[in-house]
Amino acid sequence: MVRADGRGLRDLRPVDIQRHYLKYAEGSVLITLGDTKVICSASVEEKVPPFLKGTGKGWVTAEYSLLPRSTKERTVREAAKGRLSGRTHEIQRLIGRSLRSVVDLEALGERTIWIDCDVVQADGGTRTAAITGGFVALVDALASLVEAGTLSRLPVRDFLAAISVGKVNEHILLDLSFEEDSTAQVDMNVVMTGKGQLVEVQGTGEGGTFSRLEMEQMLDLAWEGIAKLIAIQKEVLGPLAERVGEVSA
Repeated sequence: MVRADGRGLRDLRPVDIQRHYLKYAEGSVLITLGDTKVICSASVEEKVPPFLKGTGKGWVTAEYSLLPRSTKERTVREAAKGRLSGRTHEIQRLIGRSLRSVVDLEALGERTIWIDCDVVQADGGTRTAAITGGFVALVDALASLVEAGTLSRLPVRDFLAAISVGKVNEHILLDLSFEEDSTAQVDMNVVMTGKGQLVEVQGTGEGGTFSRLEMEQMLDLAWEGIAKLIAIQKEVLGPLAERVGEVSA
């Protein structure tokens, strides 16, 4: 099978992560994955949701949105509709759950880190790009608290990234573009830590079924892709990458 962009079946699209993309956010990146572009910002708020008050624990949560011309046809802002779609709710929860999985919430203390993910161009894999870029923004935001003396150590246990895999025309592919995703027999999103621990697997037979062997093949391929993404995260973070995991030391 020849992919439309000339990639091999096991290849990622070109990846670029620009740190400190926004002036005011404690952490921010522009992540580019092929033609998908997402701005991820991390903001520190010195309070927690009511259910965490007095517990000594912090919180990490996310908001996600598609900008109107991130898609081929204009997408109406959900704020104009007065409500969020089910898809947006699902993606926001996924991003929040994923990032919380690698943060020591007790070490964070009673404060909230907001991860805002705005898709400026969508060509498949926006939620996985948001998680991968959001992690880098999160690390920068938490590092700012360490530098300010608010925290003694970086409260991040491990690296985290996400990627899509799928079955298209009976082939198992890594990192689906929109064209591939829209015709996929199976679509799967995988979130994984740097130690290879699964955080979440979302797999759906969109236009067919898949066997247990195919599921294992997709998970193996996702592991390969996520390992590459984490290597890019480490390169982008530079010396700060060595401090990830120190809270567990």
